[in-house]
Amino acid sequence: MSDLFIRLFNISLTAGWIVLAVVLLRAILQKAPKWTRCLLWGVVALRLILPFSLESVWSLIPSTEPIPPDITFTQVPMIDSGFEAFDQAVNPILSQTLAPTVTNSVNPMQIVVSVASFVWVVGIALMLVYATVSYIRLYLRVRPSIRYRDNIYVCDNVDTPFLLGIVKPRIYLPSGLSAEQAEHVIAHERAHICRKDHLWKPLGFVLLSVYWFNPIIWIAYILLCRDIELACDEKVIRTMSNEAKKGYSEALVACSVHRRLILACPLAFGEVGVKNRIRSVLNYKKPAFWIILLALIASVVLAVCFLTDPPTDITPQPRPSTPPTSAYTDRTILLGGTESEY
Repeated sequence: MSDLFIRLFNISLTAGWIVLAVVLLRAILQKAPKWTRCLLWGVVALRLILPFSLESVWSLIPSTEPIPPDITFTQVPMIDSGFEAFDQAVNPILSQTLAPTVTNSVNPMQIVVSVASFVWVVGIALMLVYATVSYIRLYLRVRPSIRYRDNIYVCDNVDTPFLLGIVKPRIYLPSGLSAEQAEHVIAHERAHICRKDHLWKPLGFVLLSVYWFNPIIWIAYILLCRDIELACDEKVIRTMSNEAKKGYSEALVACSVHRRLILACPLAFGEVGVKNRIRSVLNYKKPAFWIILLALIASVVLAVCFLTDPPTDITPQPRPSTPPTSAYTDRTILLGGTESEY
């Protein structure tokens, strides 16, 4: 279990560099279609999922194993973050506090990694239990719904529309929506189904559950959910007139008053991030071809630079010499001006 935790910890650190790159590209490519942002998050997901990675001279990953897999067995625990100044600041602390000594009955680093692994497993369990319980609560709440048409249901027990389900997703509408608002909402939720977002968001939550210990992955999941909603909005409004866009925006406002229940369920889609979405809807302009091309090129470059590892240095780097600390090493003492070995 400890070996698996160290491996996944290293993967989360390398994926963190991709998240930072995606956040930067989101700021640069603001006029690009929002669906291209989802492509960028797909690169992050691949880094978190793939158990292997190719080597490339174009890789921008500073270090693929910041935490050495054998750190729990080494005499002097050290990290290799890829930044020499950071390593020089951290490694002396590790060697002073977690290195095994003669007086230790067990390796301190093994204790730290074992405890961290246990906490990690408990965290995964809590995340999955939370998702399951929130889904069941929401499902029980919409059981008395009335079928409107197709996979669309109207329910008096909810205050905001949402999409629920993975295999056969259903669209649930509150009973207070007008006919025009209902059509706008239905178009948006159908866009989710068309884009398979009811599959991608649960996958994102599963990855978040595995890598919950990394705050950068939380940022990635939050931004992914926002970009999914923005991409669906663009898919719906790209052929709308300005008047129709205003009606769509009004529907977003009407559906955003009570959304706490949807926010509590990570497997449901509700109307969240409404302020930015309305601004995006009202200011939407069809992106130029060169912007789309630039966004696609950026996605390819991101994949090449961050889904690959830097080439392995064939020549082994000598580790810094340190005085032996093991209880099993020979020791010398000075007696009467001569050295005697014991």
